[in-house]
Amino acid sequence: MPICNNRTVLITGAGGGLGRAYALAFAAEGACVVVNDVRAEAALAVADEVKAAGGKALANSGDITTIAGAQAIVDAAVAAFGEVHVLVNNAGILRDRMFLSLGEDDWDAVMRVHLKGHFCLANVLGRRWRDARKAGQAVDARIINTSSGAGLQGSIGQSNYVAAKAGIAGLTLVQAAELARYGITVNCLAPAARTSMTEGAMPELVKKPDSGFDVWDPANVASIVVWLGSPLSAHVTGRCFEAKGGELSVADGWHTGAITDKGARWDPAELGPVVDRLIADGRAPQKVYGT
Repeated sequence: MPICNNRTVLITGAGGGLGRAYALAFAAEGACVVVNDVRAEAALAVADEVKAAGGKALANSGDITTIAGAQAIVDAAVAAFGEVHVLVNNAGILRDRMFLSLGEDDWDAVMRVHLKGHFCLANVLGRRWRDARKAGQAVDARIINTSSGAGLQGSIGQSNYVAAKAGIAGLTLVQAAELARYGITVNCLAPAARTSMTEGAMPELVKKPDSGFDVWDPANVASIVVWLGSPLSAHVTGRCFEAKGGELSVADGWHTGAITDKGARWDPAELGPVVDRLIADGRAPQKVYGT
């Protein structure tokens, strides 16, 4: 039996790559899908693909980077399907440069699409769901954010993207803690798949194989996203999943390490061996991508 019957899912950046895979997978599980993409023709093509397979879809090219734009997107979704139950924040861009070559416009563009884009729709929908819950209505809502392995471990030449994706992982923790009382779960995903971004950055690594299992197929990642958007995941919130091919894991975030307490103020000159011992006793961080 389909696990997303009677649910409406709003997916940003759904005109290709992972977003398209999510749209098709959600529709196959019974959901109505709002295909949002700034590229209107791409959004329409995916919506038509969903409909051709027997699903229900609405193409939308609204602006996710303003509250007004987000409200207009939600209004269109509600007019078409009655309600929105799941938000998948997937849209993203790259403006890769080494840090010292990075310009202000490149920084701002990535922050606007990733961080502010994650904020606007979640804020509009979160307030809608909160008000519904306060009015006595049942709410079983989901926000699924998109971080990245780069955001979790860092990546050479992508400081703007890394900062945005790390911010999204942190945002997820706070959203999950604050919104649980309203029947809203919030999780994030660090996906690895073949998309326009990864094909541009590492084409040989992610190219489709001539035969066998296609590890980089975006449809592989869609499985966990659909499950997270379903009623089955109501008990899971505040987690960051990493997914690639048949691999799935839950990221282990920052934790307070061993503590050395002098019981008094440290003298700066004595801290060298103390810091060295704390580092030696702790777990080494994963290496930054590209090092």
